[in-house]
Amino acid sequence: MKFDLHCHTKEGSFDSKVSICEYINRYKELGYDGFMITDHNSYKGCHAWHLMHRLHKFNDLGEFTVLCGIEYDTKDAGHVLVILPDGIYLPILKIRGMRAKKLANIVHRHGGILGLAHPYGIPSSSAMSFKLMNEDNIKLMDFIEVFNTCEKEHSNKLAFELARKNDMPGFAGTDAHNSQFLGMAATEIDWEIHSNNDLIRAVKAGAPICAGGTEREETAKGKAKEMWFSQIGYKIYNRGLGKIKMPQRRYMARKLNNGHKPFCFKKAE
Repeated sequence: MKFDLHCHTKEGSFDSKVSICEYINRYKELGYDGFMITDHNSYKGCHAWHLMHRLHKFNDLGEFTVLCGIEYDTKDAGHVLVILPDGIYLPILKIRGMRAKKLANIVHRHGGILGLAHPYGIPSSSAMSFKLMNEDNIKLMDFIEVFNTCEKEHSNKLAFELARKNDMPGFAGTDAHNSQFLGMAATEIDWEIHSNNDLIRAVKAGAPICAGGTEREETAKGKAKEMWFSQIGYKIYNRGLGKIKMPQRRYMARKLNNGHKPFCFKKAE
């Protein structure tokens, strides 16, 4: 089955121009079996999808599947893709700044999986540019994004090698924020995937997974992101927000440790 496993939606990411409806319509045209919502530190896109589904706005999806994940900004491992069991989300994941070890502990405790996004991409948000990133932190992951349309060919090759070295499955995603990039990456999985639970089971069972695509042409916006001042600005923004919200994140962590149940979206009738 064929999926794009890294998508930003207009409903959930302030910098995305692609709506959930557009993803669905375009990927059905291209013969994909589905895609995964992975907005930045937000479940707004997932929540919007669940509302659409409950209102029966999409009655003709057939076997097409919309998966719900999140792209989380860690303190010491850059961006990490998180996939939790069906219908469950953790409010603590809306607050950036956790260390990779703590994030992995929480995700695994709730039956989910996680993986490094674009590990050799822009230093300010990619794991292998962090000084504290080591073999122990890599082993906390369940998969690695080995192909990202936004990245250069060399970066993706290094990501493939990292996954191979650590015997981990590789995912591919467009990391799309604009519609012209839809269809430029695909993850093909030899497993029936119709839900988050199915994807989690496939990864844990070692199902054959093939990932690849086409890197997009370099843009002025992409070049700007690689400039030193952009990277410093992002680090100040990201770590600043992480520190400001630290008390709230610690409070939520204590609630989870005390057995507080995660929120569950209501399922469609």
